[in-house]
Amino acid sequence: MKRNVNILKLVLLLGVVVFLYSFGNKRNSKRTLSKVNIEFIDANSPFITHKTVNKLLIQSADTLTDIAIEGLDLMSMEQRLNQNPMIRSSEVFVTIDGVLGAKIEQRDPIGRVWASNEVYYIDADGKPMPLSEVYSARVPIVTGVVEEDLEAITPLLLKIRDDEFMNRMVVGLNKTNNGEVELELRNSNLKALFGQPNHIDKKFQNFKAFYKKTIQDSTIYGYEKINLKFENQVIATKKRI
Repeated sequence: MKRNVNILKLVLLLGVVVFLYSFGNKRNSKRTLSKVNIEFIDANSPFITHKTVNKLLIQSADTLTDIAIEGLDLMSMEQRLNQNPMIRSSEVFVTIDGVLGAKIEQRDPIGRVWASNEVYYIDADGKPMPLSEVYSARVPIVTGVVEEDLEAITPLLLKIRDDEFMNRMVVGLNKTNNGEVELELRNSNLKALFGQPNHIDKKFQNFKAFYKKTIQDSTIYGYEKINLKFENQVIATKKRI
């Protein structure tokens, strides 16, 4: 008798669990989104608008109340976002209170490439990135390169951006026919021959020492070119009179 009672209790318990599960599924199937929350997790100004991200997330419905949470394909949403040329990565999720969330990491431009037939950014991963219609990044102009050169000059561009002094001084980079790099300096006709994009920290150190010394006595204005190609010295060429 006691055994039958225990079996009956177990059956009743299972029935309650099945009922609650079915009830919860039915209720969740009718739940719709309450809003969309888009968050840019990088420090860059937006190169893509919230409106554009919203359209990539929700393509087929006119209003949020038309979208059932159960039918959301979060993986497809992430794939659509990641295919956008301004987005580096994304994470899409739904909260328990019906909010569709999207965390967006934008691509990070570090240089603007001027090629013979196009203009585009180079990003922090060393890849080409199209210009944005929303925001224009203030980054050095890069000339004389093709797409195959971008990876090689990326470390130099990153170092320039992260160094307060060099970031303020350098407005452009030019790759010469022999594969070396020239730096274009702000408010100066002085050319800096950087050479190959290697030994960057040491060359920066040499340039800063030369600039500090020559700017104090104004002798810097008597030079037309400085050569930073050699790791242990700076060779300066005076202007012709």
